[in-house]
Amino acid sequence: MAEVKIACPKCNWEPTPSDQWSCTCGHSWHTFDTAGRCPACGKQWEETQCFEPAVGGCGRMSPHLDWYRNLDGWLLEEIKRIRIRVLEKAD
Repeated sequence: MAEVKIACPKCNWEPTPSDQWSCTCGHSWHTFDTAGRCPACGKQWEETQCFEPAVGGCGRMSPHLDWYRNLDGWLLEEIKRIRIRVLEKAD
């Protein structure tokens, strides 16, 4: 399977599983566990802020989807799996 990596599109900083982002509602969570949707209030974040330089990031905002690397490879593999399942059901 293609491995999807997560990194800031502006500085290549990679978040760890323990990193936490905060929503305007006050909830903190790992934004990449939910594709940018706050599990407390349901707000969908279209942009994600990189951590501050003191933590290794750049502190800048980028579209959330731009953080995901190798999505094209993952998507092509998923399409192949779906086609195989559809063909198996047709037989």
